[in-house]
Amino acid sequence: MMDLDIGICSEIEKKQKKKLLLDYLWDNLRYHNWWAYRYYVCEFLSLCNVIGQMFLMNRFFDGEFMTFGLDVITHMEADQEDRMDPMIYIFPRMTKCTFYKYGVSGEVERHDAICILPLNVVNEKIYIFLWFWFIILTILTTLTLFYRIIIIFSPRMRVYLLRLRFRLVRRDAIEIIVRRSKMGDWFLLYRLGENLDSIIFRDVMQDLANRLHNNQHHRVPDVDKIEYGFGVNLF
Repeated sequence: MMDLDIGICSEIEKKQKKKLLLDYLWDNLRYHNWWAYRYYVCEFLSLCNVIGQMFLMNRFFDGEFMTFGLDVITHMEADQEDRMDPMIYIFPRMTKCTFYKYGVSGEVERHDAICILPLNVVNEKIYIFLWFWFIILTILTTLTLFYRIIIIFSPRMRVYLLRLRFRLVRRDAIEIIVRRSKMGDWFLLYRLGENLDSIIFRDVMQDLANRLHNNQHHRVPDVDKIEYGFGVNLF
C-alpha cells in the first residue's frame, strides 16, 4: 500500500509510489492465483472448523447439542403443562449428592442430600448462545464459499463487482483488466481498492488498463476472448 490509503503526500512521491505499484502489478500479472486460492482454502477451513466444533459439542453432550436450539424454541412455544425444558435436561439445576464425614464414634458416615447447581444456570445460557452462533457462522460461511465459486467461474461477475464497488474506475478499463488477467489478480486488485485512496486506485487501474491495451506481453489466448464474451474487441 505504501501509505497510498491516505493520499496526502507530494505529487512527486505519489507518482513514484503509483509507478512502483503499477510495475509490480504488470510484472506479476497472472501469478496471484495460488495466493487467492490459499485465501479461499482458509475460508473453507473456517467452515470445517465450525462444523467440527458442533460435532465435538454434540459428542460432549451425548448427542443432545445438534438439536439443542431447536428443542429450546419448541419448548418456548409449547403449552405450560407439556413443557420439558431441554436446558434443564442437559444442565440440571439440582442433583443428588453424597457426603462423607466422620461421626461421633469416629466412623465415616454417608449422608445423601439435594445439591443446587447455580453455575448451570449460566452454562445453559452460554451454550444456547453458542448453538445459534455456530448456526449463523455455518450459514454465512457457506454463502461466502458459494460467492467465491461464482467469482472463480464467472469473469462477468468480477467485472460487475468491480464496477459496483469502485464507481470511479471506467468500465472499459475494468473489462480490459479482467479479460487480460486471472482470478487471483482480480482478488488482489479488489483488496487494494478497498484499502487505497479512491482517486489513486482509479489512476492505477486506468494506467494498468492502458498498458494492457497497448502492450501484447500478457496476451491471452483467443479462447479466453470467446469465453468472456465481451462486445469490445481489444486485441
